[in-house]
Amino acid sequence: MFDKITKIWKIRDLRNNIIFVLLMLVVFRLFSHIPVPGVNMSALRDIFSSNQFLGMLNVFSGGSMDNFSIVMMGIAPYITSSIIFQLLGMIIPKLEEMQKEESGRQKINTWTRLGTVPLAMVQAYGMINLLNRSGSGILSSNSYFDLFTIIMTITAGTIFLMWIGELISEKKIGNGISLLIFAGIIAGLPTALQRIIFSFDQSQLFILLGFVFITLVTIIGIVVINEGQRNIPVQYARQIRGSRAFGGTSTHLPLRVNTAGVIPIIFAISIIVFPTMIAQFFVSSKYAIMANASRWIIGVFENQLFYGIFYFILVVGFTYFYTEIVFKPDQIAENLQKQGGFIPGIRPGKHTSDYLQGISRRILLTGSLFLGLIAVLPLIMKYFTGMQTLAIGGTSMLIVVSVVIETVKQIESQITMREYDNI
Repeated sequence: MFDKITKIWKIRDLRNNIIFVLLMLVVFRLFSHIPVPGVNMSALRDIFSSNQFLGMLNVFSGGSMDNFSIVMMGIAPYITSSIIFQLLGMIIPKLEEMQKEESGRQKINTWTRLGTVPLAMVQAYGMINLLNRSGSGILSSNSYFDLFTIIMTITAGTIFLMWIGELISEKKIGNGISLLIFAGIIAGLPTALQRIIFSFDQSQLFILLGFVFITLVTIIGIVVINEGQRNIPVQYARQIRGSRAFGGTSTHLPLRVNTAGVIPIIFAISIIVFPTMIAQFFVSSKYAIMANASRWIIGVFENQLFYGIFYFILVVGFTYFYTEIVFKPDQIAENLQKQGGFIPGIRPGKHTSDYLQGISRRILLTGSLFLGLIAVLPLIMKYFTGMQTLAIGGTSMLIVVSVVIETVKQIESQITMREYDNI
């Protein structure tokens, strides 16, 4: 470990990139502590500590929502906008063609950024109404001008974080959006541990030890699933060119158990948030049917059982959905055939594509069920123990471990690339 740190420090541009990323995370944490004026902070924190749904939203805002900060929405609107355009890419053929070209992807990224603005405004308004409904005295003033000012401030904060996330991603030191969420989770860890220590009771010792054991097992499971892969053997035929022979080698094609990473959980949270946000607009409607329907939707999502089941199903579904987007067995089979490669016992072309698709779906079942279980782990623990002692929940642990693994791998690849350049 110390050897790698020494190598990183000696490589000037890599060292500068890491320092830049750390400075951007510090800037994010500074902005997350700048509250919107006219907010009752003590009442706000009481609401977030007692509401599992709002607590989960706070995780994906980077830990800035419970402060009602100017970046309280985090990058959730940007993620929602990305989901919308990815779904549209599966429906609209022209967008699907654009996703295959570099210039087309750049246009879609621009549209995604533009779509973030109205989504941030809508979600900010819905969140303000949700917090006002959850507790009294959150905002000192509810005038239209103050409400408009708060919404525009929060929207600007979201765009600012989106910009920071893209700057971080350009440095090739981890994914910017994931690192912002990671920073928010880690920043809340000392406070959570302090709360556990000061509220410790000897009668809860065995329960606490059980939580520690489950936490360690969960971390090990996350590492195993994230790093797990199925190696498909690939044989390349020998080719004779003149008097020389090429090819004839054996290798393998790795298929990961968890191809989607933490993306399905982020997608699922964005989808869960949206109905509640929209329902807030119609709670005070003059039409009784619409108002009752809005209250019913909000009440359903506040039900822990429905929330847990729906959350689990969304995570499993989005795992398959995202893998279908990023994993292209047809292209892999075509590339293998062009390079003279084949899977032993499987005919090239469509048979290879179908074989890879079948293997991917089978191993993906394990990965998707594991992600779903991790997502609802805090709810399960709370149901059986009546308390939520974990310093960070299963989703948070998954994000932290996955981001650390991804960042370390990118740094190692940067070191390896520069070693080859020296050679």
